[in-house]
Amino acid sequence: MHIEQLRDFCIAKKGVTEHFPFDDVTLVFKVMDKMFALVGLSKWEYGEQKINLKCNPDKAEELRGEYEGIAPGFHMSKKHWNTVTINSSDVSDDLVRELINHSYELVVKGLPKKLQTELENL
Repeated sequence: MHIEQLRDFCIAKKGVTEHFPFDDVTLVFKVMDKMFALVGLSKWEYGEQKINLKCNPDKAEELRGEYEGIAPGFHMSKKHWNTVTINSSDVSDDLVRELINHSYELVVKGLPKKLQTELENL
């Protein structure tokens, strides 16, 4: 998966915006101003193609045990975030898309009802 494909997949989701809140190399995707995906662009260019994604804690543990390319979230809450290695691991592009969807849905589910309604009406 190329970075453009990853970006296009994330940004196409309803209510998603992209930001650089930490520095000029960490791309953050947010839904209704809540993070669901982070990508280190400078590392991506040097072959470390990884994305941090929110994950249900039980599912996160299960995925880490099953896939070499899924680890506890780098610089994130290890309980709620995974770092997923793309392109050079046992993680398929389909699984990456599934995990992005899961992260997005978790964040949407955690939004206040008012924001969920706003999102639905976009």
